[in-house]
Amino acid sequence: MDEPRPTSNKSEDNDVHLHPSKGNTVKKKVILAVITAGALALTLGACSSTRTTTGSTSTSNKGALVGIAMPTQTSERWIKDGAAIKKDLEALGYKTDLEYANNDIPTQVQQIEAMITKKAKVLVIASIDGTALSSQLDEAAAAGIKVVAYDRLINGNKNVDYYTTFDNYKVGVQQATSLLTGLGILDASGAETGKKGPFNVELFAGSPDDNNATFFYNGAMDTLKKYLDNGTLVVKSGQTDFKTVATLRWDPATAQARMENLLAKSYSSGAKVQGVLSPYDGLSIGIISALTSAGYAKNALPIITGQDAEVGSVKSIIAGEQYSTVYKDTRKLGKEAVSIVDDLLNGKQPTVNDTKSYNNGKKIVPAFLLQSVVVTKDNYKQVLVDGGYYTEADLQ
Repeated sequence: MDEPRPTSNKSEDNDVHLHPSKGNTVKKKVILAVITAGALALTLGACSSTRTTTGSTSTSNKGALVGIAMPTQTSERWIKDGAAIKKDLEALGYKTDLEYANNDIPTQVQQIEAMITKKAKVLVIASIDGTALSSQLDEAAAAGIKVVAYDRLINGNKNVDYYTTFDNYKVGVQQATSLLTGLGILDASGAETGKKGPFNVELFAGSPDDNNATFFYNGAMDTLKKYLDNGTLVVKSGQTDFKTVATLRWDPATAQARMENLLAKSYSSGAKVQGVLSPYDGLSIGIISALTSAGYAKNALPIITGQDAEVGSVKSIIAGEQYSTVYKDTRKLGKEAVSIVDDLLNGKQPTVNDTKSYNNGKKIVPAFLLQSVVVTKDNYKQVLVDGGYYTEADLQ
């Protein structure tokens, strides 16, 4: 369509020419209009850029790859954790790469490097050795990849963005408290009963390369110290320092062998072990095997603690062998990890509830801590079955 011909250009030209002041005003208006239009264009461009950068985290990261590095499949809890995180992330539309390293550090290193090569946007890492991944974390940071430490803190590197776990010091307190309750030193309410013992106990700790193991042990030992000092509890082997009682890679066979050695060296004269602080169900099973082989009948087994509420140990608790376990609802832990990942991929600040406790040697890592529950024969149905973690059939 033809544009209408201008009819007033000439008079406008004359007007500008004949009225210099008006002409200057018009020129100023023209210049101002040009500047304003340019500024508006820049503003709109900036707004558009901001939306792309901020909102693009959501748009550009739709279908993003999330790497999930789990330590092993020899523990049922890690199988469940990995599967739950994968399922929940994929339900949100993300792609996942779930890998298990069979407790082999070089394997986990290679798996994480492969995730970086595949351009994962976030890594969720439950490390085997919390000090062995610095190079990979540096590579991830250089590629703009965020790192979420899952249940086990990664140490010695500043490129750990978030950490989600349970209150691990409290887990240790709960283990020690349940040991004292099982021995009858405390009643169900936590009050002292007046029993003075002495009770023979032995102490086990987790893997020295797992940061959580020290939290568990410190919580337990702070709780037991009073009773060790006043002689209510006696460690006949004399082995109480963390390095001596630690169990590399949380290996049940290692725990079983150590228990057998303790029995042979410290209890061969007829004294009996009456309590064992065990920080993990897998170790508890190994400890029970050693005790059973040494002639401890089911009704004479010591009070033995644990952690993770694994099926085998819950069955053992029901059977009257293992006394307790500390239940950590890993469904909630997995969902918290997924929430952190989703926030990171959508440009949001993840929610944390602890910014003081977890120093990895390079920084305080912001963390979200969940709470755990002591499970015994008295409450396993209420906590585990009614809570939907297991069915009755699972525990038959």
